[in-house]
Amino acid sequence: MKIGLIGTGWIGEEHARRLSGRISGAEVAAVSDIDPERAAAVAKAVGARVAADADRLIADPEVEAVVVASWGPAHAGQVLACIAAGKPVFCEKPLTTEAADGLRILEAEQAHGKRLVQVGFMRRYDAGYRQIKAVLDAGGVGTPLMAHCAHRNPTQPESYHSDKPMVDTAVHEIDVLRWLLGEEFATVQVVVPRSTAKRYPHLVDPQILLLETESGARVDVEVFVNCQYGYDIQCEIVGETGTVRLPDPAAPLVRSGGRAAYPLVQDFPSRFADAFDTELQEWVDALHAGLPAGPSAWDGYAATVVTNAAVEARRTGAIVPVDLPARPDFYKE
Repeated sequence: MKIGLIGTGWIGEEHARRLSGRISGAEVAAVSDIDPERAAAVAKAVGARVAADADRLIADPEVEAVVVASWGPAHAGQVLACIAAGKPVFCEKPLTTEAADGLRILEAEQAHGKRLVQVGFMRRYDAGYRQIKAVLDAGGVGTPLMAHCAHRNPTQPESYHSDKPMVDTAVHEIDVLRWLLGEEFATVQVVVPRSTAKRYPHLVDPQILLLETESGARVDVEVFVNCQYGYDIQCEIVGETGTVRLPDPAAPLVRSGGRAAYPLVQDFPSRFADAFDTELQEWVDALHAGLPAGPSAWDGYAATVVTNAAVEARRTGAIVPVDLPARPDFYKE
């Protein structure tokens, strides 16, 4: 399967290396980026050629499927171009930054008549989250009543602003909890505790996202992106008859100097490396099988609707309804 890659920043370069070195059944045929020198360097590393721009890459007859790893606001136009060309597209999150663009993608894909879009929500491919999903689907803790989550990063750059905890960070919890609980969110609220001093002055950090599902289950997500100590992802589902908790990554326990300790993961590439590999391998396998798989355009759209509502909730202090239409039959599993 010959893949075209749009965007050769950090995640794009990583995906290029995965597709060319760790994923079977695929090769990177062409890459494009707004920085031609960056595109040329990545292309050389994986034996691909450079396309002049994203539109020419998508139109290239040799490119059979496309990976979109560009800047978030560019995703909508590039995904729509892939649909118009009839080419499967794997789009890194977010599918779109605005919900209205997500609707355009849903309409275009349904008009095409076949699923082409998969969104890069890699947590669905993490072994720990998949184990939680298996427990919940088997009724192992009864009907879910609550979920408690934390998403902590050691630091963030100055460009990280106060909307990003919802749009770029908690979006992962929003998607994976929709998947784990099997239902949509109905309302969202954001509350703000005292901010850490270890942040840039323009950033509100931490923030706490409070969500209610359509059935009345309650979810809280702590987003703390300057926690200093490591990259720490936590998730616990509380059911009527028990709880299930996401395991921490395996690490050796060291006993020395009068204490016992184990190292903490420091970044998301290390924490979710295996999930990224599994995600792209299963996408390529699905392309060869000709069957839709993975998070759909609907999942990307629903996550954007929730994050847009969360941004409004933080700015206004209100409990904001999630204005999500009924899921089209086209996207029902």
